[in-house]
Amino acid sequence: MARLPSKTEAKAKPVLTHIGASGEARMVDVSEKPATERLAVAEGRVVMTRGTLDLIRSGNAKKGDVLGTARIAGIMAAKRTSELIPLCHPLALSKVTIDIELDDKLPGCLVRAAVKVTGPTGVEMEALTAVSVACLTIYDMIKAVERGVRIEGIHLVEKMGGKSGHYRA
Repeated sequence: MARLPSKTEAKAKPVLTHIGASGEARMVDVSEKPATERLAVAEGRVVMTRGTLDLIRSGNAKKGDVLGTARIAGIMAAKRTSELIPLCHPLALSKVTIDIELDDKLPGCLVRAAVKVTGPTGVEMEALTAVSVACLTIYDMIKAVERGVRIEGIHLVEKMGGKSGHYRA
């Protein structure tokens, strides 16, 4: 017969917060959590040929301003994350920034999103969604020139605030 874990062991075991006791998906109840300032930063890369990067840099892409369009798309995506990710809470975001750096070493674009809120839950999903959609928008804007573009390395770089404290990758 298997031994039951002690209270200490049970508390130390990680728990998937969006899965109920019976295995059903559920939205986490954050109503008892205090509203605190929270920040999340995520990044990803769009890797392409040097020629395509030069086209973006020159501003001569057929569809228009690649970087400006990607920034707007990323901001819009952060604001609509709860509509895209089923169990995310809708949040009144206080700040979203999308920074895109042209990198000759990749070659390609390094996309970084920072999202801020004062609320009872974090904004990691909003930052990750913003980066993902900004990267996808860059792809969409240049796919006619280069189909082999790769989107890589989307990840959480940093989060601050809330019960779990500060995290840095």
